[in-house]
Amino acid sequence: MSFLKKKNYKLSYILKFLNLKILNKSEILITGISGLDNASYGHLTICSNSNYIDQLKLTKASACLIPVNFLNYIPTKCIAVVSKDPTIDFIKILNLFYKDKVIDTTSNNLCLKKSVIKKKYKNLIFGNNFSCEKGVKIGKNVNIGHNVTIKESVIDNDVIIGNNVTISNSVIKKNVNICDGSIIGKKGFGFKFHNGKLFRIPHIGKVIINEGAEIGSNCNIDRGSISDTVIGRYTFIDNQVQIAHNVKIGDFCMIAAQVGISGSAVIGNNVSIGGQSGISGHLKIGNNVKIGGKSGVIKNIEDKKRVMGYPAVEFREFIKKNKN
Repeated sequence: MSFLKKKNYKLSYILKFLNLKILNKSEILITGISGLDNASYGHLTICSNSNYIDQLKLTKASACLIPVNFLNYIPTKCIAVVSKDPTIDFIKILNLFYKDKVIDTTSNNLCLKKSVIKKKYKNLIFGNNFSCEKGVKIGKNVNIGHNVTIKESVIDNDVIIGNNVTISNSVIKKNVNICDGSIIGKKGFGFKFHNGKLFRIPHIGKVIINEGAEIGSNCNIDRGSISDTVIGRYTFIDNQVQIAHNVKIGDFCMIAAQVGISGSAVIGNNVSIGGQSGISGHLKIGNNVKIGGKSGVIKNIEDKKRVMGYPAVEFREFIKKNKN
């Protein structure tokens, strides 16, 4: 499921646009932009961080922006596009393909009249001031509160959406509960300053909330930048939680109030995170991990660990340090 307007450019055009060297195979057509892990034939991707070398080796993208020292890791079927600054060049390409995803604007394609909504979505229960974009898909037995706006999204069966909720660029699976005041699928926190100029990063991913999950009141879940932000099955998220772009959270997790999870962090299954904890970006948290309240996680955590404190350390070590 994609909510993006399709655009195609020859790789030669993209290289010329970036003032990069034209390659022998540059007549290939680039049909979209993707992350390393979900790219397919015709897609262009990027790898500028050594943490993702293993994904680079396996990517199915047709072309990949890389620094010159990553040349030995690129698959034979993927065209290496070498750049002195892959991140800035990739942002330029994203703007070329998806400029409408740089800033979230008000839609002129909303269904506002109750009669129109009732005719389109039979058996839908909704409150006052509900508006949704005409292309939104809504399943059976969905209950929507007052002052709700839904854009570019798919809502499955038996979903409950509270008051004052905004949902965009999202896929909400069945039996999900979204409480009052939450904002799902808005653009993430992405920009770069380069040579005195500001480059905003278009966010072309989605938010996917899987079956049975619950999102508390006044939470913010940003859509992905080039991959999706994913909430696992039967994961429960408390009030006032911030989940940044590209975060992946597993199944049966419990995240207490005022937790902040930075971009591209990956959380395993059956993880408990105490209130007011923070998790740095691009980290991997294993399965069955318990993180105590007010912890600051700045490195990967292996399966079945119990950690607490800042920086977060194993629970026994934390107790020893804080006996007095």
